[in-house]
Amino acid sequence: MEGSSVQRSEEQQPCKQSVLSIENQERLENKQKPAQDQESDSGEEWDSDLEIEDTTNKKLSLFRAELYHQACQRTGTIPVSSFHRHKGEVHLNLNHYGVGRLGAKALAIVLQNDKNITNLELEDSALQTRGAHYLMEMLQMNITIHSLNLSNNRLHLEGAHIISKMLSDNYYIRSIKLSGNNFDDSAAKYFASALKGDYVVKELDLSHNKICDRGGEHLGYMLATNVGIEVLNLSWNHIRMCGAMALSAGLKVNSTLKQLQLSWNGFGHIETESLGQALKHNSTLVSLDLSSNRIDDQAVTLLCQGLAINEALMILKLSHNPITNTGALTLLRTVTNNTKSALEEIDISTVFVCETFMELLEEACQRSPALHVQYSVMRSVIRNLSALHIFQKFLKEQNESILDFFQALDKERTMKVSTLAFRNAIKAANIPLDQRQLNWLIRKFDKKCTATISYSHFTQLS
Repeated sequence: MEGSSVQRSEEQQPCKQSVLSIENQERLENKQKPAQDQESDSGEEWDSDLEIEDTTNKKLSLFRAELYHQACQRTGTIPVSSFHRHKGEVHLNLNHYGVGRLGAKALAIVLQNDKNITNLELEDSALQTRGAHYLMEMLQMNITIHSLNLSNNRLHLEGAHIISKMLSDNYYIRSIKLSGNNFDDSAAKYFASALKGDYVVKELDLSHNKICDRGGEHLGYMLATNVGIEVLNLSWNHIRMCGAMALSAGLKVNSTLKQLQLSWNGFGHIETESLGQALKHNSTLVSLDLSSNRIDDQAVTLLCQGLAINEALMILKLSHNPITNTGALTLLRTVTNNTKSALEEIDISTVFVCETFMELLEEACQRSPALHVQYSVMRSVIRNLSALHIFQKFLKEQNESILDFFQALDKERTMKVSTLAFRNAIKAANIPLDQRQLNWLIRKFDKKCTATISYSHFTQLS
């Protein structure tokens, strides 16, 4: 039903030479306000009724603020006070001001010839489809606006169709944010078709929409041929299975994408494995956000197949996934073993790690000081890790080394000491370790649980 309504809308549009119809320029300059020209905005007519005459030989005599005030009067809408606060600025931020459809029409009149504003923010402005139509007409004339935010404006499929038509002929818009507009798979198809082979758009935000598997497929095919996009935000959608695999296939051959946001989708084993394979070949992606999916320890292992040889990725976000300490260790070991890994930031902030992870991380950070890992840790783990430091500090105060301590217990010089003898010696020396710390220290020294500590390699701890 939605697709047919788009077709009907196109058929109703008469062919006009002017892109955006504007009221006679002389009326604005003379501040005339004929009541019969005010728009009722019944919704039946698509094209604007403010036809501009060919006055290219004439310069506008009104300042932008005055022109905006006059345009609001002509369209019967209340001016947004914030418009005047941005006078002379290149960023026009009207987010959450309820501009509305007629307000968008007034803005279109003012901005079609504007040569100052480069960033137009209209998030949550109740534009709806007609408001988007006015703005897209304006963008066919304006060559200065490079960044556009139309998020949360209830644009639906018809809005996607209108915007995609603009993008098909676009030479100026480099960043477009379309989050929260109820775009579905059909809308994704419009955008994918418009951006296939495109090199102008650098940032595309389609987060918080209703894109599913088919939409993911369309966007994946687009990624395989697009030569411009550097930032793609698809978080908070429903992309899984074939859609996720198509995205990975596109990423595999894409040579421009730098940031990919896929949080809050449905990525699990199959989806993560395809991403891992893509990371084996992709050499441009530097940031990957997989937060809040269904990635567990096994999925992490599959992702690590790509991380083991990838040399480009610098930021990896995996928080709010069902990953345990086991998956965290697998991830850290993979990154550590890849001597060419570029990873500098890993977010597993919701994973509670153990002492082994923290010790391995300390070693990794010594080799790669730029590496920063966000994780969670229990107090008991911190307390256990301090046991070795307390032990070493005590020995230093006694002018002894760990090797000296064990040799004093090893009367037969076997290079081995029983864990019981070690435990008794710690207590006899009144070293300030509680029972849990002592148990952990013994497990650290006796990793194979043989009840015997072989201390021949402890020179490195001295």
